[in-house]
Amino acid sequence: MAKPAARQAGAVKRSGSRFKFFGETVSELKKVVWLTRREVIYLTVMVLVVAGAFGVILGVIDYGFTRLIDDIFLGR
Repeated sequence: MAKPAARQAGAVKRSGSRFKFFGETVSELKKVVWLTRREVIYLTVMVLVVAGAFGVILGVIDYGFTRLIDDIFLGR
């Protein structure tokens, strides 16, 4: 018996809710402080440099462990 009452209490009014959602989304996006073009370029380059550096470091570590395993355990 409690289930229908719980459904009615949690029910959402459907008429116009999509338009209200999009309107609220647009109003929230107007409040966002967007980065400048210069900041975006700087941060993008920084991410690429850090990712590249870590890629090289991990590649060297992987190569070292591969050589270690090949030399010690496999005797190649």
